[in-house]
Amino acid sequence: MACARCHAEVTAGSRKWCADCERNYDQWVRRHASDIVWQALSGTVVIMVAGVGLPLLGVGSLVAAVGAFAGFGTILGLSRLTRRVRRRQFLQAPLPRAYLPAPK
Repeated sequence: MACARCHAEVTAGSRKWCADCERNYDQWVRRHASDIVWQALSGTVVIMVAGVGLPLLGVGSLVAAVGAFAGFGTILGLSRLTRRVRRRQFLQAPLPRAYLPAPK
């Protein structure tokens, strides 16, 4: 099977990219490590509204428990969405130049 990015041979059947492309992606995505901030803040807002705000308005305490799961679901969903977007951006980026062997 060929790598989806550089068309090199992939040894493992479950992987779509070769080891070099996975390593390049790992290095590239570290530049966007601050993506976790807005995901966590969004989850926090959901927890505050559903878990803290609604019980103050008179809704039962069961809503507070559901609010925690809703906040976790928000963080998880946004994380998966961002990961998909970043992979698409990485695929559209040009391949790095080939490294030439050192002259002897």
